[in-house]
Amino acid sequence: MFESAEIGHAIDKDTYDAEVPALREALLEAQYELKQQARFPVIVLINGIEGAGKGETVKLLNEWMDPRLIEVRTFDQQTDEELAHPPAWRYWRQLPAKGKMGVFFGNWYSQMIQGRVSGRFKDAVLDQAINGAERLEQMLCDEGALIFKFWFHLSKQQMKARLKALKDDPLHSWRISPLDWQQSRTYDRFVRFGERVLRRTSREYAPWHVIEGVDPHYRSLAVGKILLEGLQAALKTPIEPLHQSIAPLGESLDQRSLLDSLDLSQHLSKDEYNEQLIAEQARLAMLFRDKRMRGHALVAVFEGNDAAGKGGAIRRVAAALDPRQYNIVPIAAPTQDELAQPYLWRFWRQIPARGKFTIFDRSWYGRVLVERVEGFCSQADWMRAYGEINDYEEQLHDAGVVVVKFWLSIDKKTQLERFEAREKIPFKRFKITEDDWRNREKWGLYRDAVGDMVDRTSTEIAPWTLIEANDKRFARVKVLRTLCDALEAAFKKDKKSK
Repeated sequence: MFESAEIGHAIDKDTYDAEVPALREALLEAQYELKQQARFPVIVLINGIEGAGKGETVKLLNEWMDPRLIEVRTFDQQTDEELAHPPAWRYWRQLPAKGKMGVFFGNWYSQMIQGRVSGRFKDAVLDQAINGAERLEQMLCDEGALIFKFWFHLSKQQMKARLKALKDDPLHSWRISPLDWQQSRTYDRFVRFGERVLRRTSREYAPWHVIEGVDPHYRSLAVGKILLEGLQAALKTPIEPLHQSIAPLGESLDQRSLLDSLDLSQHLSKDEYNEQLIAEQARLAMLFRDKRMRGHALVAVFEGNDAAGKGGAIRRVAAALDPRQYNIVPIAAPTQDELAQPYLWRFWRQIPARGKFTIFDRSWYGRVLVERVEGFCSQADWMRAYGEINDYEEQLHDAGVVVVKFWLSIDKKTQLERFEAREKIPFKRFKITEDDWRNREKWGLYRDAVGDMVDRTSTEIAPWTLIEANDKRFARVKVLRTLCDALEAAFKKDKKSK
């Protein structure tokens, strides 16, 4: 894949000087149009051989364009904070918003290639990382991102010649870094694994561009023109919804649903409730004090019918813990800042570090529930979200995060009684809104959406727990017991793996 980047591409200075002014003007115009439209972000991934001009080229782009609209991010050694989170967390936090450009050095490709070259893992792990990068980029592009991937290349001979010239020049020898010498020794392995990564991840939605790095004039013009052509094409694309032929999910032939199968008559007496509540709260508190919790984080997702008792259940969970151990994240309609990012962005940012607990009151499942039912996103969007959510939760699980998901279910009669009671009690009136009454009219649509959600996202690593919530006491105890069981299961798995 690198043959064309080893033939000595070059541009003479006169040609370069003649072309740069028009290129700079066009890039600036495209950049300002990108900001004005604010329809999509631009992500530029910088990879390749050390000394091939990566830093110099990005520095030049900042001179040619408006640097206020370019966010350059470098991902070197992971910080303690990053090590306490899933690997992808550090990248999600730095994604550029719509209308801006983000340049990523040391990105996910750098990490996987360097890890394989240094022997930290084998081919199977590299292949997993490649598959993860493909899924991430496909999702970002489906969310509207424009991705450029550049591999700056030097042949082995070109790299050796560069190092020798710098070594012999006392004024510039400081430019040789330890990474340069290291890569000169591992060049063959680096290129071999780099070629494997490029071959597997160059897709129509995010192709690789291999740039020969010997001649600065050539590489600068090449990168500038690729960026310009890509930006101009994306900016000219009309704003139209994507029309796809999508196969239906299908319906139950006998009209029975998963929620219909729940026994909502289950209940606890007041004495049973008080006894079991205290026992499960104590159990949860002890589990959080267990030293094995240092290797895990806990995420609890609360979804359910309006007035199903999510708030009350969350309060009983929180009452068992020190407030420094947990964070409650209420999810409402996305803000303008959140709308400028992929829909999973605001949830990635809230993932807890090891030893911590985050409670989501509503969650990323809004994409396949309220957004689906209310038509806030297209069918293509919510259909692909099932796979994206499963992938997201798998990444959390692989990083030691215990994911527990609750659907609190009540029947229609119980919901009406709770709505009417809320309207009669002054300090509870804020809990009932016009949207609650309107959503009640779509009971059947939400029931179908919940069935599809559970069928497609209840997995071994992150199963759904359906809570019979007509009786609030029973629901609260079951929530606490399920959280405790999930943590104990994770601790037992740790013991078996040692």
